[in-house]
Amino acid sequence: MDKLRTGQTEEAIQIEDRWYVLATSSRADDRIRVLKNEDLFAVFDRFGDFHHIGTGEQGIYSQGTRYLSLLELRVDGRRPLLLNSSVRQDNSLLAVDLTTPDLPSADGPAVLKGTVHIFRAKLLWDRQCHEHLRLVNYGTRPVSLIVSLQFSADYADIFEVRGFKRGRRGVGLATIVSGNRVILGYRGLDDVIRRTVLSCSPAPLNITAERIEYQIALSPGQQANLYLNIDCKGTDETSPQEFDQIPALAVGARYANAFSAAEEAKGAALSRTCRMVTSNEQFNEWIDRSSADLLMLTTNMSSGPYPYAGVPWYSTPFGRDGIITALECLWLDPSIAKGVLTFLSNTQATETSPQGDAEPGKILHETREGELAALGEIPFGRYYGSIDSTPLFIVLAGAYYGRTGDLTFINTIWPNVEKALGWIDQYGDLDGDGFVEYRRKSDNGLVNQGWKDSEDAIFHRDGTLARGAIALAEVQGYVYLAMLNAAILAHAVGDDGRASALRLKAARLRANFERTFWCEEIGTFSMALDGEKRPCAVHSSNAGQVLWSGIASAEHARRVADQLMGPAYFSGWGIRTIAEGEARYNPMSYHNGSIWPHDNAMVAMGLANYDMKSKAVEVLDAMFEASNVMDLHRLPELYCGFVRRAGEGPTLYPVACSPQAWASASVFFLVQACLGLTFDCPNRTVRFDHPLLPSYLQRVQISELRLGDASIDLALERHEHDVGVTVLGKRGDIKVAVLL
Repeated sequence: MDKLRTGQTEEAIQIEDRWYVLATSSRADDRIRVLKNEDLFAVFDRFGDFHHIGTGEQGIYSQGTRYLSLLELRVDGRRPLLLNSSVRQDNSLLAVDLTTPDLPSADGPAVLKGTVHIFRAKLLWDRQCHEHLRLVNYGTRPVSLIVSLQFSADYADIFEVRGFKRGRRGVGLATIVSGNRVILGYRGLDDVIRRTVLSCSPAPLNITAERIEYQIALSPGQQANLYLNIDCKGTDETSPQEFDQIPALAVGARYANAFSAAEEAKGAALSRTCRMVTSNEQFNEWIDRSSADLLMLTTNMSSGPYPYAGVPWYSTPFGRDGIITALECLWLDPSIAKGVLTFLSNTQATETSPQGDAEPGKILHETREGELAALGEIPFGRYYGSIDSTPLFIVLAGAYYGRTGDLTFINTIWPNVEKALGWIDQYGDLDGDGFVEYRRKSDNGLVNQGWKDSEDAIFHRDGTLARGAIALAEVQGYVYLAMLNAAILAHAVGDDGRASALRLKAARLRANFERTFWCEEIGTFSMALDGEKRPCAVHSSNAGQVLWSGIASAEHARRVADQLMGPAYFSGWGIRTIAEGEARYNPMSYHNGSIWPHDNAMVAMGLANYDMKSKAVEVLDAMFEASNVMDLHRLPELYCGFVRRAGEGPTLYPVACSPQAWASASVFFLVQACLGLTFDCPNRTVRFDHPLLPSYLQRVQISELRLGDASIDLALERHEHDVGVTVLGKRGDIKVAVLL
């Protein structure tokens, strides 16, 4: 993922470092509210407004561009008082309760504070933001108020919002005011016209190029309803001259229709996935918020559902993020994995392009829309600069087949799997030493191309940065697992010779990896090998992800696990990316000491795979307790790695995405790890291998868990030494096996 950081070391300042998010303020002092629907997302303040404050990301965005950057509600020229602000648990609606402040007149208070309640509801649907304002007079006297909405649009590319500086920009178009509509516009240097259409109902007292104004008179107990629609349009859509010829659907009716359509779509999406409820209400709130966030972030593309990485900076398809998110929630909803595999197959590189870090068979890192991507001012229009998306694509393909037995689909993407394997063999190993390495070919792309892609994330024990072609420890594990999964797929499609060869290559890689990457000096796996094959002997969470892949020996896995759960790594809120005491350790950094929920979930799965479920439960405990003190029970992309202090929550990272797909899905991977939950499709069996539950989860109920065309409802009961599994109901041919 292109990088976010709040600061740089003295050495890093001297390095070209263009892709981090500038942080001149912290989101911790300016809590935001987020909505997303398909390609449209909005970042509001708690009042439901947009301002150029805080980290500067507030606004409505579509296709990489901010279509509205300012929206301010005022009553008699003053900001209302905030009573409450919340996003519904299913993320469908932002509801804000406001009231009037004291509104003085020449003779004293004309309206006392708390006299008029202002309810503000917002939802996104069909590339539009729909808003309902309801004002109710709870006073004993009539009131008359001027209610206004101030607005403007800067049409900033998301990278400009992040801090990217441009030499020149496009031009704003003349604003058109027509009836109850205002049409804002911008012609970019890419010659694309982008328009924002604001429509209001009923007809306002006054409407200008930057302001809508109502005069509201309310008797005691009387209410008034106002509606605002904000429509984001591209160049090939309705021209300004055509607006007046469109049959006018009342803005209020549009709001009601959008609300109904959103509810129907949400119900259809929820019907695809199984449901999980526990005996712990706080845990349920974490599950529900995570499920809702994952649903909100998932965009329905022509290739199927795809979880966009995160809001606001990464609301677009990322290869690595989409794959890991799909793996985390695969047991609940395999349709996401199928959508991810389809999209990534369709966008697999077919030719060499140094500026895009692309080579035949390589899987996408990210794709971006917007003016900067279209002009090539940023390299991320379609960018392939990640070393791990390609092996992880194969891992997901094998995992999807293991979960579903869907050989028909596997046959359609088997050529893509073969091309990905070909990329690993032909392009992945740059120096022929048997390991997959990366080295940037683009003049403008990412220097580090693993999931820790900060400029200073890969370094030696003395703090010097690793140079040259870099082989990351966890990537070798991904390649090992990819070969094993590809062998299973090769057998399934009838190529047993290919399957045998892949298993042999995996075995050789494992032996070579153990011999080369194990560093007895520090008692764990080196984070990486640099271009001179010198090990980066640093205690890092990369070693934990090595366990997830299964490439480590049992002895080394246990030694790694003991370190990961020790105080240098484990803060009390989770496992740090870099252990305390290392040269570049900084608990406030992006990758060098912070805590990432998805990283912890993958480590926990690795611990469980090596029969250390009690340690996996400890990781689950930390993530759960962190979610309890996070706003909306939402785990962000990352948080700081400071040691846990009594009576305090985790320290927030200033510009973390929240929600973030792989953070949202981490709870499902954590639960799966603790339960030892797997699927045996040929025998139509759901398996639990030595399941373990934490003390605060006495009961877990899983409903509509599907295997092929059958489904099952299960109740899991925690006992002192094991977990009991009871079948509550089943439909079709499906069985349960529990290994205790």
